Amino acid sequence: METYTFLRAFADTWGLLGMFLFFIGAVVFAFSRSRAFHDDAARVVFRHDEPAADTAAVRGQGGDAAGTRGTISERAEA
Repeated sequence: METYTFLRAFADTWGLLGMFLFFIGAVVFAFSRSRAFHDDAARVVFRHDEPAADTAAVRGQGGDAAGTRGTISERAEA
């Protein structure tokens, strides 16, 4: 049997079954987790972010609009 014929037959049968099982597994994984898990994963890049100085002043959360809040070590001491 030629290599091409063998690989084509394999892809037509077991390859299709493998891709289908992978797809079903991905769907089950995506919908099996809770909403809180996905929300946490979506916000992980913002976990240690601080709001910009001008938006903090506008929101009334402290800070000044000029952005002169000091260095990191000065803010940690405050």
